[in-house]
Amino acid sequence: MLARAYLRASTDEQDASRAKGALQTFAKEHGLRIATCYIEHESGASLQRPELFRLLADCEPGDVLLIEQVDRLSRLNATDWERLKAEIAARHVRVVALDLPTSWMMTRPGADDATSRIFEAINGMMLDMLAAIARKDYEDRRRRQKEGVEAARSRGVYKGRPADVERNAAIAKMLAAHQSWSTIQSATGCSRSTIARIAAADRN
Repeated sequence: MLARAYLRASTDEQDASRAKGALQTFAKEHGLRIATCYIEHESGASLQRPELFRLLADCEPGDVLLIEQVDRLSRLNATDWERLKAEIAARHVRVVALDLPTSWMMTRPGADDATSRIFEAINGMMLDMLAAIARKDYEDRRRRQKEGVEAARSRGVYKGRPADVERNAAIAKMLAAHQSWSTIQSATGCSRSTIARIAAADRN
């Protein structure tokens, strides 16, 4: 069975490929062959994730979308989660997450139609539950972060997040040399939003 591994981190500083070894081990133990690893540095709360949709576009019906945790796939609000699920369902892709044992049943070939439907129903409910938990965790962390910033500002000690001046200068040079955004992402490990911000600053 063919699998496509999706590895995501929210920021440039996090290592999106950290879980690659765990996914490869899982695939080997469950008879999956990983065709490609898709690595992305974008927020799980956004549907603007080019690598995720490139993965889905590459999938054939019956392929497995392999992730370490459900929150790597989604921290989306309810509306966007339904949109993503609809896209996955339309392509007949099976979602398998290492932190969701019910999804491991999707790797078992040869199940009859009734059994497959039961597995899919159970897995769908569990995915919805974990996606909702991931969204709540995201919202809670954002709220606490905002409260912390406001408290620091009230004390006059908040200075904001320091910019990576050296990396940003390198990105600006690559943009000036008309290198593609994909090339810049591969070379620097930054997100497309970071490139867009630097490109806009250069234009201004």
